[in-house]
Amino acid sequence: MAENNQAEDAFAFLGNGGEIRQLIREFDWGATPIGRVETWPGCLRTATALVLQSPVPIVMLWGEHGIMIYNDAYSGFAGKRHPQLLGSKVREGWAEIADFNDNVMRVGLAGGTLAYRDQELTLHRRGVPEQVWMNLDYSPVLDEAGKPAGVIAIVVETTSEVLARQRIAREHERLLQLFAQAPTFMAMLRGENHVFEMVNPNYQSLIGDRDVIGKPVGEALPELAGQGFEALLDQAYNSGEPVSRWSERLVLIRSAEIGAEERYVDFVYQPIKADSGEVTHIFVQGSDVTERVIAEHRQRLLVNELNHRVKNTLASVQAITTQTLRGAMSLKEASDSINGRILALSRAHNMLTAQNWTGADLSDVLETALSIYDDPDHSRLEITAHPLRFEPHAALSIALALHELAINAEKYGALSRNEGRVEIVCETTRMEDQEVFRLTWREKGGPPVHPPQRRGFGFHLLERALPVELTGTVRIHHRPDGLVFELSAPLAAVRESVGLG
Repeated sequence: MAENNQAEDAFAFLGNGGEIRQLIREFDWGATPIGRVETWPGCLRTATALVLQSPVPIVMLWGEHGIMIYNDAYSGFAGKRHPQLLGSKVREGWAEIADFNDNVMRVGLAGGTLAYRDQELTLHRRGVPEQVWMNLDYSPVLDEAGKPAGVIAIVVETTSEVLARQRIAREHERLLQLFAQAPTFMAMLRGENHVFEMVNPNYQSLIGDRDVIGKPVGEALPELAGQGFEALLDQAYNSGEPVSRWSERLVLIRSAEIGAEERYVDFVYQPIKADSGEVTHIFVQGSDVTERVIAEHRQRLLVNELNHRVKNTLASVQAITTQTLRGAMSLKEASDSINGRILALSRAHNMLTAQNWTGADLSDVLETALSIYDDPDHSRLEITAHPLRFEPHAALSIALALHELAINAEKYGALSRNEGRVEIVCETTRMEDQEVFRLTWREKGGPPVHPPQRRGFGFHLLERALPVELTGTVRIHHRPDGLVFELSAPLAAVRESVGLG
């Protein structure tokens, strides 16, 4: 009975409760270098008691062999290696990390300390290699003489936290890749001052080569002041609701050399909220739709222009038909004249359509209008023309006028005789305070000409319509040696204007 009491007294320092305390009582410590519990020095008993009382995984490595004594929390960390680890030499207990623990024992028994954060080790806790991350703190345990007799290790596994951080980092990297490779422009703005945290390449391309990271929008893009974009950012930030706009006009100064540029953008300002519901960021996403807006604008202009042209064309056809019928001597003459004039109108339209109705070169106007007359060696038509590009309506009017002159010359004038010829001079000159375009049609070698007794569509076009259309003047001289036609018009009224869109 006395012996049993003495045995119980020897284990009294362990306290009660828990699996590991019972295992320590039952373990044959006499078979280990540290000997039976009854022989343990006070420092070992005290250190063991402290280890057992801790809720944190702790293992004590006693003596030069590092005999392992640990608590219940550590047994959970050890997995299937528990309870075989209890009382084993640390080098043998964790054979897969023997070199690591050799260093721990060497430093600890020399009185040193070690600390590791998220230390990665490969352990065989469940029969297979397993990557484990831990926070490890090692300190020496002193004996009664104040010398290191063992090492105490606080072991906190951080595997789940490390893997979570790695997963978040991978997701963040994927998001960054998506952010960078997105076909739209994107930016992330922080706080109520809308400080740039991230921009993707498309956003950088939109704003030009400017360093905006870490700067508020107002400082990074000062030209936005007064355009309403900062007010919309404030609205999204303060309300927590997204704000979107479509085909919004935006003026940027992407470089000092180019200056202000007008762009059009579709965009959304999406508030990003913390768990508390507070808005912390604004995510900016959108597309530069400038080309689309310009194309839509051009399309509207083209539709309007098409409507205008169709009406004008119908009016021209109606005028050709009406005026020709009035002046014709026979139905066949009227039919031939109408067909010829509508064909000339069609050729002029084709010429302009080939240039998207932006204008036509003088050389093309001459070729189109005079193509009805075959003069392969240019012996009958002597043309002198300075380079000039007409605006569409001037090109059309001049082409029709030249057609009428050529038809008249072929029927009644110089081109009705083999020896007849026509000089055509197109030039620009300065008269008084403006530049003037002059076209002279001079017939030679033809039959004598006289003013017509009746004036049909041709002379109506030449004498009345053409001067009005070109805000110019027309003079027609019926000279004995041939007809002379002179057109003068302000160059600004006939020359193609150069502009955007």
